[in-house]
This record gives sequence, structure tokens and C-alpha cells, in this order.
Amino acid sequence: MKKIFVFISIMFIFVLAACGSSGSEESSGGGEGEGSEDWKPEKNVEIVAPAGAGGGWDTTARSVGKILEEEDIMDKSVGVVNKEGGGGAVGWSYINSTNNPHNIFVSSPPLVFIPLNGQSELSYEDFTPLANMIADYGAFAVDADAKWNDLNELFEDMKKDPSSVTVVGTSSPGSMDHMQFVSIAKKAGVDIKKIKYVSAQDAGGMTQIMNGSADVYSTGVAETVEQVKAGEVKVLGITAEERLDGEVLSEFPTAKEQGIDATFVNWRGFFGPGDMTEAQVSFYEEKLKEVSESEAFADIRDNYGWNEMYMNSDEYKEFLQKQTEELGALLDELDMKK
Repeated sequence: MKKIFVFISIMFIFVLAACGSSGSEESSGGGEGEGSEDWKPEKNVEIVAPAGAGGGWDTTARSVGKILEEEDIMDKSVGVVNKEGGGGAVGWSYINSTNNPHNIFVSSPPLVFIPLNGQSELSYEDFTPLANMIADYGAFAVDADAKWNDLNELFEDMKKDPSSVTVVGTSSPGSMDHMQFVSIAKKAGVDIKKIKYVSAQDAGGMTQIMNGSADVYSTGVAETVEQVKAGEVKVLGITAEERLDGEVLSEFPTAKEQGIDATFVNWRGFFGPGDMTEAQVSFYEEKLKEVSESEAFADIRDNYGWNEMYMNSDEYKEFLQKQTEELGALLDELDMKK
């Protein structure tokens, strides 16, 4: 009887051990798998820039990718690929279809604008906000010989006849360059429904104001610096809260200092697929925060006239909800919201 009791006890211990082992394997998700408490990439990370080379998304993606590698912040290699088209929608579709936590992408206000105006079925809600990194700003440039010397002179003419001035940008109507101009013009008292905006998605906006095809180029501050240095264009105003630092950038007046109580922030940050785990989000949050706090990235921000604007995943989600409400109201006023 004692032998039977001992045998049963031993078998019971083996069963408990087996159950514990099985439960441990399931909760660990295979070490570095999706269920792991301390997830990290099992292969190289790919950052998608949903546009062509040279723009804000591409520059941000490559800058962050370079620091992640060179500062040894990430163990795996980091590559950048360009997925151009649809104002960003091609890149978003790629991330959505691959659904791979090793693939992340950089984005900005068009991820809010484009779904709101009906150009894409995907919105930020289909992805996982990881961290915002920077604040960039818009600039309104005109030919060096243009009759306007500041925003007030420009908007006085536009208040009389909004359609007499042609505004050009590289984004589509209802997206970035169009809406940053509209948001400032509205505060200045211009009838924004009558603003004539044309899209030069081949990046020919600067050429158009210089050859007289358009009057005002709505773009990013960094895109104007070289032409201002060469004396070919002048910047009437920028959308930042305060003047930016830099040899040329510091010369650009803000809309606010010209009596127009408006700003527009071109935030730029990173997103992943929609069903990322908390561990995966935490990994990228931590690494991107290290980039944001590095001296190397501070130098890059200074070079491009970007301001530091780090937000973690939760802060980013809350910010994006507010952006959707505010930008949606602006599109509503233009009858462009779908």
C-alpha cells in the first residue's frame, strides 16, 4: 500500500511539473516572440518612409535609423525603404498588409488629413502610435521680387480677393501644405473657401513661384533655406510659436509676431502595425526616447530647424485624437471632409 501511495505521489509531482513547464512556455511566447515580457527584434528592423527620397518623412526616417545603429541603441540593423504614392497611403497599406512588428513607419499630419478627406481608408487608428519625435513648421515663401514683404500685406490682398493669389504646395488639396496655409489664412480673416491652391507633387513648387506660375509656396522651413541664401526667394512667415534658431532660420518671422494668432505644427513620429503587443510598443518607445535624448539627434534637429517634441505611445494617442477633431473641423469648413 505504501508503494502504491509513493508511486501516485511521484506521478502527481511529474504532472504538476509538466503543467508548469507548458504554462511557462506559453506565457513566454518563445523567448523573444510576441508574448514575451521583454520583446526585442529577432531580425533587422525596417523603417518605411511613405514618400520619395529627400522629403521630411525620408529625412526623419534616415536620421533616426542612422542614430539607432551608430549610437548602438539597437542591436539589429535598421534599414529605410521608400514606399511612395497616395500621399502616404501606399506605405500605410504596406505596413497594414505585412503586419510585422519589425516594420515601422514615420508619419505626420497627413495620416490624419488624408483619411478625413476620403483619400485613404486607413487612418492612425489602424496602426499603433509608438512615439512622436519632432515638431517641424511650415513656411510661406514668395519670389524675391514679389510685392509682398510680410504676411499682413499678402493677406490684405487675399481678403479683398482670395482667388487672386495662387498658392502652391507639394501635397494634395486637403493635406499638409494646403491645410497649414489655410489654418493661418483663416486666422488672418481670409475667406478660406475661395483660396486657390494647386498641387505640385513633382516637387516643383519652388520653381513655380520663381517663374511666376504661382505666387506663394507653402512648404517646410528647411525647404526654403538654400533659395533664401541665394537671394532667389523670401519667406513671409512661418507657423512656429517662436522664431527658430539658425543662421538663416532665425531671420524668418512667425505669423504670431505679425499679429496673426495662429500656429501649425508639423509633428512627425513613428507608428507600427495595429496589433502590436505592449512589450513591442515598450521596446520601440524606449529606443526612440534614447534617440530623442541623444546629442546626435539634437544636432540634426538644429540643422533642419526641428524642435524636440517627444511623446510616448499613450501621449501620442491622446494628441492624435485632438488633432483629428481640430483638423476635421477645418476640413468641414472647406467642405472637404468625407
